[in-house]
Amino acid sequence: MPIQHETELYMPVKSFFEQQGFTVRGEVRSCDLVAVRDEEEPVIVELKKTFNLPLLIQAIDRLAHTPNVYMAVEMPEHGRASHGLAWNDLVRLSRMLGLGLLTVRFYKSRKPRVDLMCEPTPYTPRKSAVKTARLLREFKERSGDYNVGGSTRRKLVTAYREKSLQIASLLHTHGPLSTKRLREHTANPKVTTMLQDNYYGWFERVERGTYKLSARGAAELGDFAHVIGDTPPATQG
Repeated sequence: MPIQHETELYMPVKSFFEQQGFTVRGEVRSCDLVAVRDEEEPVIVELKKTFNLPLLIQAIDRLAHTPNVYMAVEMPEHGRASHGLAWNDLVRLSRMLGLGLLTVRFYKSRKPRVDLMCEPTPYTPRKSAVKTARLLREFKERSGDYNVGGSTRRKLVTAYREKSLQIASLLHTHGPLSTKRLREHTANPKVTTMLQDNYYGWFERVERGTYKLSARGAAELGDFAHVIGDTPPATQG
């Protein structure tokens, strides 16, 4: 049952912390909820109907008061997170910012349920040497900047596509070539594998170890003239 106001989150969250031995007060120096237990650092909870950017900014500001900052949002009936994201995404984001996350699910005939999604603990990103190496390899293997950042639904010029274009351009210019000749022209040790995989459908096998440009390859070369230079008129594969 969707709530109408974020104040409806207050009592369930207050009860959640009181059950853990905290004393809770609402609206303390602009903080939605403050909970204190013994001599521990205070807990601050910011309440919002949905997970959004203003909530994140508000919670980050509260870190100046205490490292124990939570965000509390309603768990919708359908169980899906807002903005088309998965709850795992929101949990990961919260952890990266050192924030805790609570969800409150409301029912028609029973008490609301509060679930702890993550604690507000300091976060140190784990660097992946493999991912870094892949990123740098892709960057270095591209010959230029042929993509506009933020593009969607466009054919991106990756390092793999560049290598495929290089092969296709040679086949377009010289006709059928052996894998040995193509390897010599391109200095690409993976030429044979790329021709066999034929990921873009640009190549056709003429005989063992020899390939030509397919009709599709000839037709699509023109789409990448800015990468390979002026492309001759397409020929039949």
